[in-house]
Amino acid sequence: MRIITGLYKGRHFEIPRSFKARPTTDFAKENIFNVMNGFIDFEDATALDLFAGTGSISLELLSRGCRQVVSVEMDRDHANFIRQCMQKIGTEKDILIRVDVFRFLKSCHQQFDFIFADPPYQLKELETIPSLILHDALLKENGILVLEHGKQHDFSALPFFIDHRSYGSVNFSIFRNTPKVETTDSENLSDEQNHTPQITE
Repeated sequence: MRIITGLYKGRHFEIPRSFKARPTTDFAKENIFNVMNGFIDFEDATALDLFAGTGSISLELLSRGCRQVVSVEMDRDHANFIRQCMQKIGTEKDILIRVDVFRFLKSCHQQFDFIFADPPYQLKELETIPSLILHDALLKENGILVLEHGKQHDFSALPFFIDHRSYGSVNFSIFRNTPKVETTDSENLSDEQNHTPQITE
């Protein structure tokens, strides 16, 4: 596992063979971050890495200048590995939380500029993740959510969906928390006047 670019570019971390985690491939990671550069400035951003696994995405986010990354990982061994990786690069900007992701989402009151979620592809609750995040206002205005998933899922009909990218067997659905456009009373009045039936004699 390596960091693609930024402050810690080129740093390698050996993942234990006993790990069950499926880290995002370097090819897919590099490409999706290239896409993200057009949507968000990571410098000084706050980010949330759900199902953090090996910590690959958290490390990449920190390397690209995020001022804080919250890494949520339930597995004890994986969490310990993430902690060791953060110690190796000498950062204190990562907050590691060992808890079930869905419990975390229910109790979290912080908002983030960027959220990355990489659940197990066969997780039965996978399809609920975008709604849980977007409806509970975990993203700041215009914040970005990236959900990694298998090819069997299609999120294009969901609110706030803006793009889909595929790199081999790895798929990413991208959402943006765009603000709702509210009409003023004067605009509503004008609209009503424009649609008032005309009475002719």
